[in-house]
Amino acid sequence: MLPTMDAARIAALLEPFLGGDPIPANVAAQLQVYLDLLLRWNARMNLTAVRDPEQVVTRHFGESLFAAHLLRDAGVFDSPAASPTLADIGSGAGFPGIPIKLTVPKVDLTLIESQNKKATFLREVIRALGIPGARVFCGRAEIWHATAEVVTLRAVEKFEGALPLAAALVAEGGTLCLLIGVTQVQSVPEALGAAWQFKSAVPIPQSNGRIVLMGRVTD
Repeated sequence: MLPTMDAARIAALLEPFLGGDPIPANVAAQLQVYLDLLLRWNARMNLTAVRDPEQVVTRHFGESLFAAHLLRDAGVFDSPAASPTLADIGSGAGFPGIPIKLTVPKVDLTLIESQNKKATFLREVIRALGIPGARVFCGRAEIWHATAEVVTLRAVEKFEGALPLAAALVAEGGTLCLLIGVTQVQSVPEALGAAWQFKSAVPIPQSNGRIVLMGRVTD
């Protein structure tokens, strides 16, 4: 039997990532279901190398919610549209896309994942949590023929190659949000060129050299 964790403990672990805002009780409860699903599925397929439940909460949920906090404070979700669009590239186990959606419910979310088994897991999370306005695109980012106001990229293989593909999916005036290691920051302007302007990297709490980097195309 895999260990579980109650919603109160999850909420306590996530406090450092929320900028002083308490996590809503319903979101903590949804994250508890999400955690249980992830631990069960991870026992038979490789969704994440992180096996300890508390580390899953802090390293995956926490990092994702920290990005949501920064995006919200930057006004990224203050779109004239009723449902600002977000595409999570190489979503894997759903980070950061699903936690962002849980805390910003109005977001219209597309999880882009090319591996069938992981895409199946993502659909099960959406079903189990009853998340409206979320879908899975099972395929590579370059064949998703759409754009989004926010595009997120985290923990993908061949980062330098994936970066221009992610940038190409950002709608005009939209935001590219990267959750990466500090050593990867220098490769971003090299891959995207001078048209992109990025804010200062923001260190992720309790991480070892992890940062959030947000950018837009300059006029």
